[in-house]
Amino acid sequence: MPESGTPRCAWAGDDPLNVAYHDEEWGVPVRDEHRLFEMLTLEGAQAGLSWLTILRKREGYRRLFADFDPQRVAGFDDATVERLLRDPAIVRHRGKIEAAINNARRIMALWEQGDSLEDLVWEVVDGQPVVNRWRRPGDLPASTGASARLSKRLKKLGFRFVGPTTCYAFMQAAGLVNDHESGCFRHPDNHPASTDREALETSR
Repeated sequence: MPESGTPRCAWAGDDPLNVAYHDEEWGVPVRDEHRLFEMLTLEGAQAGLSWLTILRKREGYRRLFADFDPQRVAGFDDATVERLLRDPAIVRHRGKIEAAINNARRIMALWEQGDSLEDLVWEVVDGQPVVNRWRRPGDLPASTGASARLSKRLKKLGFRFVGPTTCYAFMQAAGLVNDHESGCFRHPDNHPASTDREALETSR
């Protein structure tokens, strides 16, 4: 259960799943290729839906998308797409499903060239998280110059469902930017910096 009286970002609400995500994941730097692919996929899937809806389907995504192993997802064929479209454990949207498979193939192409998704996305913030100090929920932007640059770069490489707004949500989720409100207990100003270096900050 959420800890009563703990100051959090307004969007965290009181749903235990949402609160746990806010407290334990959102804004924590992610460098693992599988987890970056997961966040990119889930943020793309969210388009037009609430984030809580996606969180409730997250385990379904992990199960059906091979725990977001790009190599395995890249091998999904048309029959797999049709099967996924019938499974209520995920968002049954053909474009989003096909985008995830396409994006896995684009990640594989990066690997084959000796590059990585980690290097590609973290380059837009010079390899270090950007810490913002927003006071109110309305202060947070929907997109930024950095997310527009990331979107342009990903699209040029053939990625799909990666518009500037989706890319900014991805940057927030993966800790490229820390957008916890300044009064939130998870903002770096309000706790030791070491608590932001969790197991998610790993490399492939």
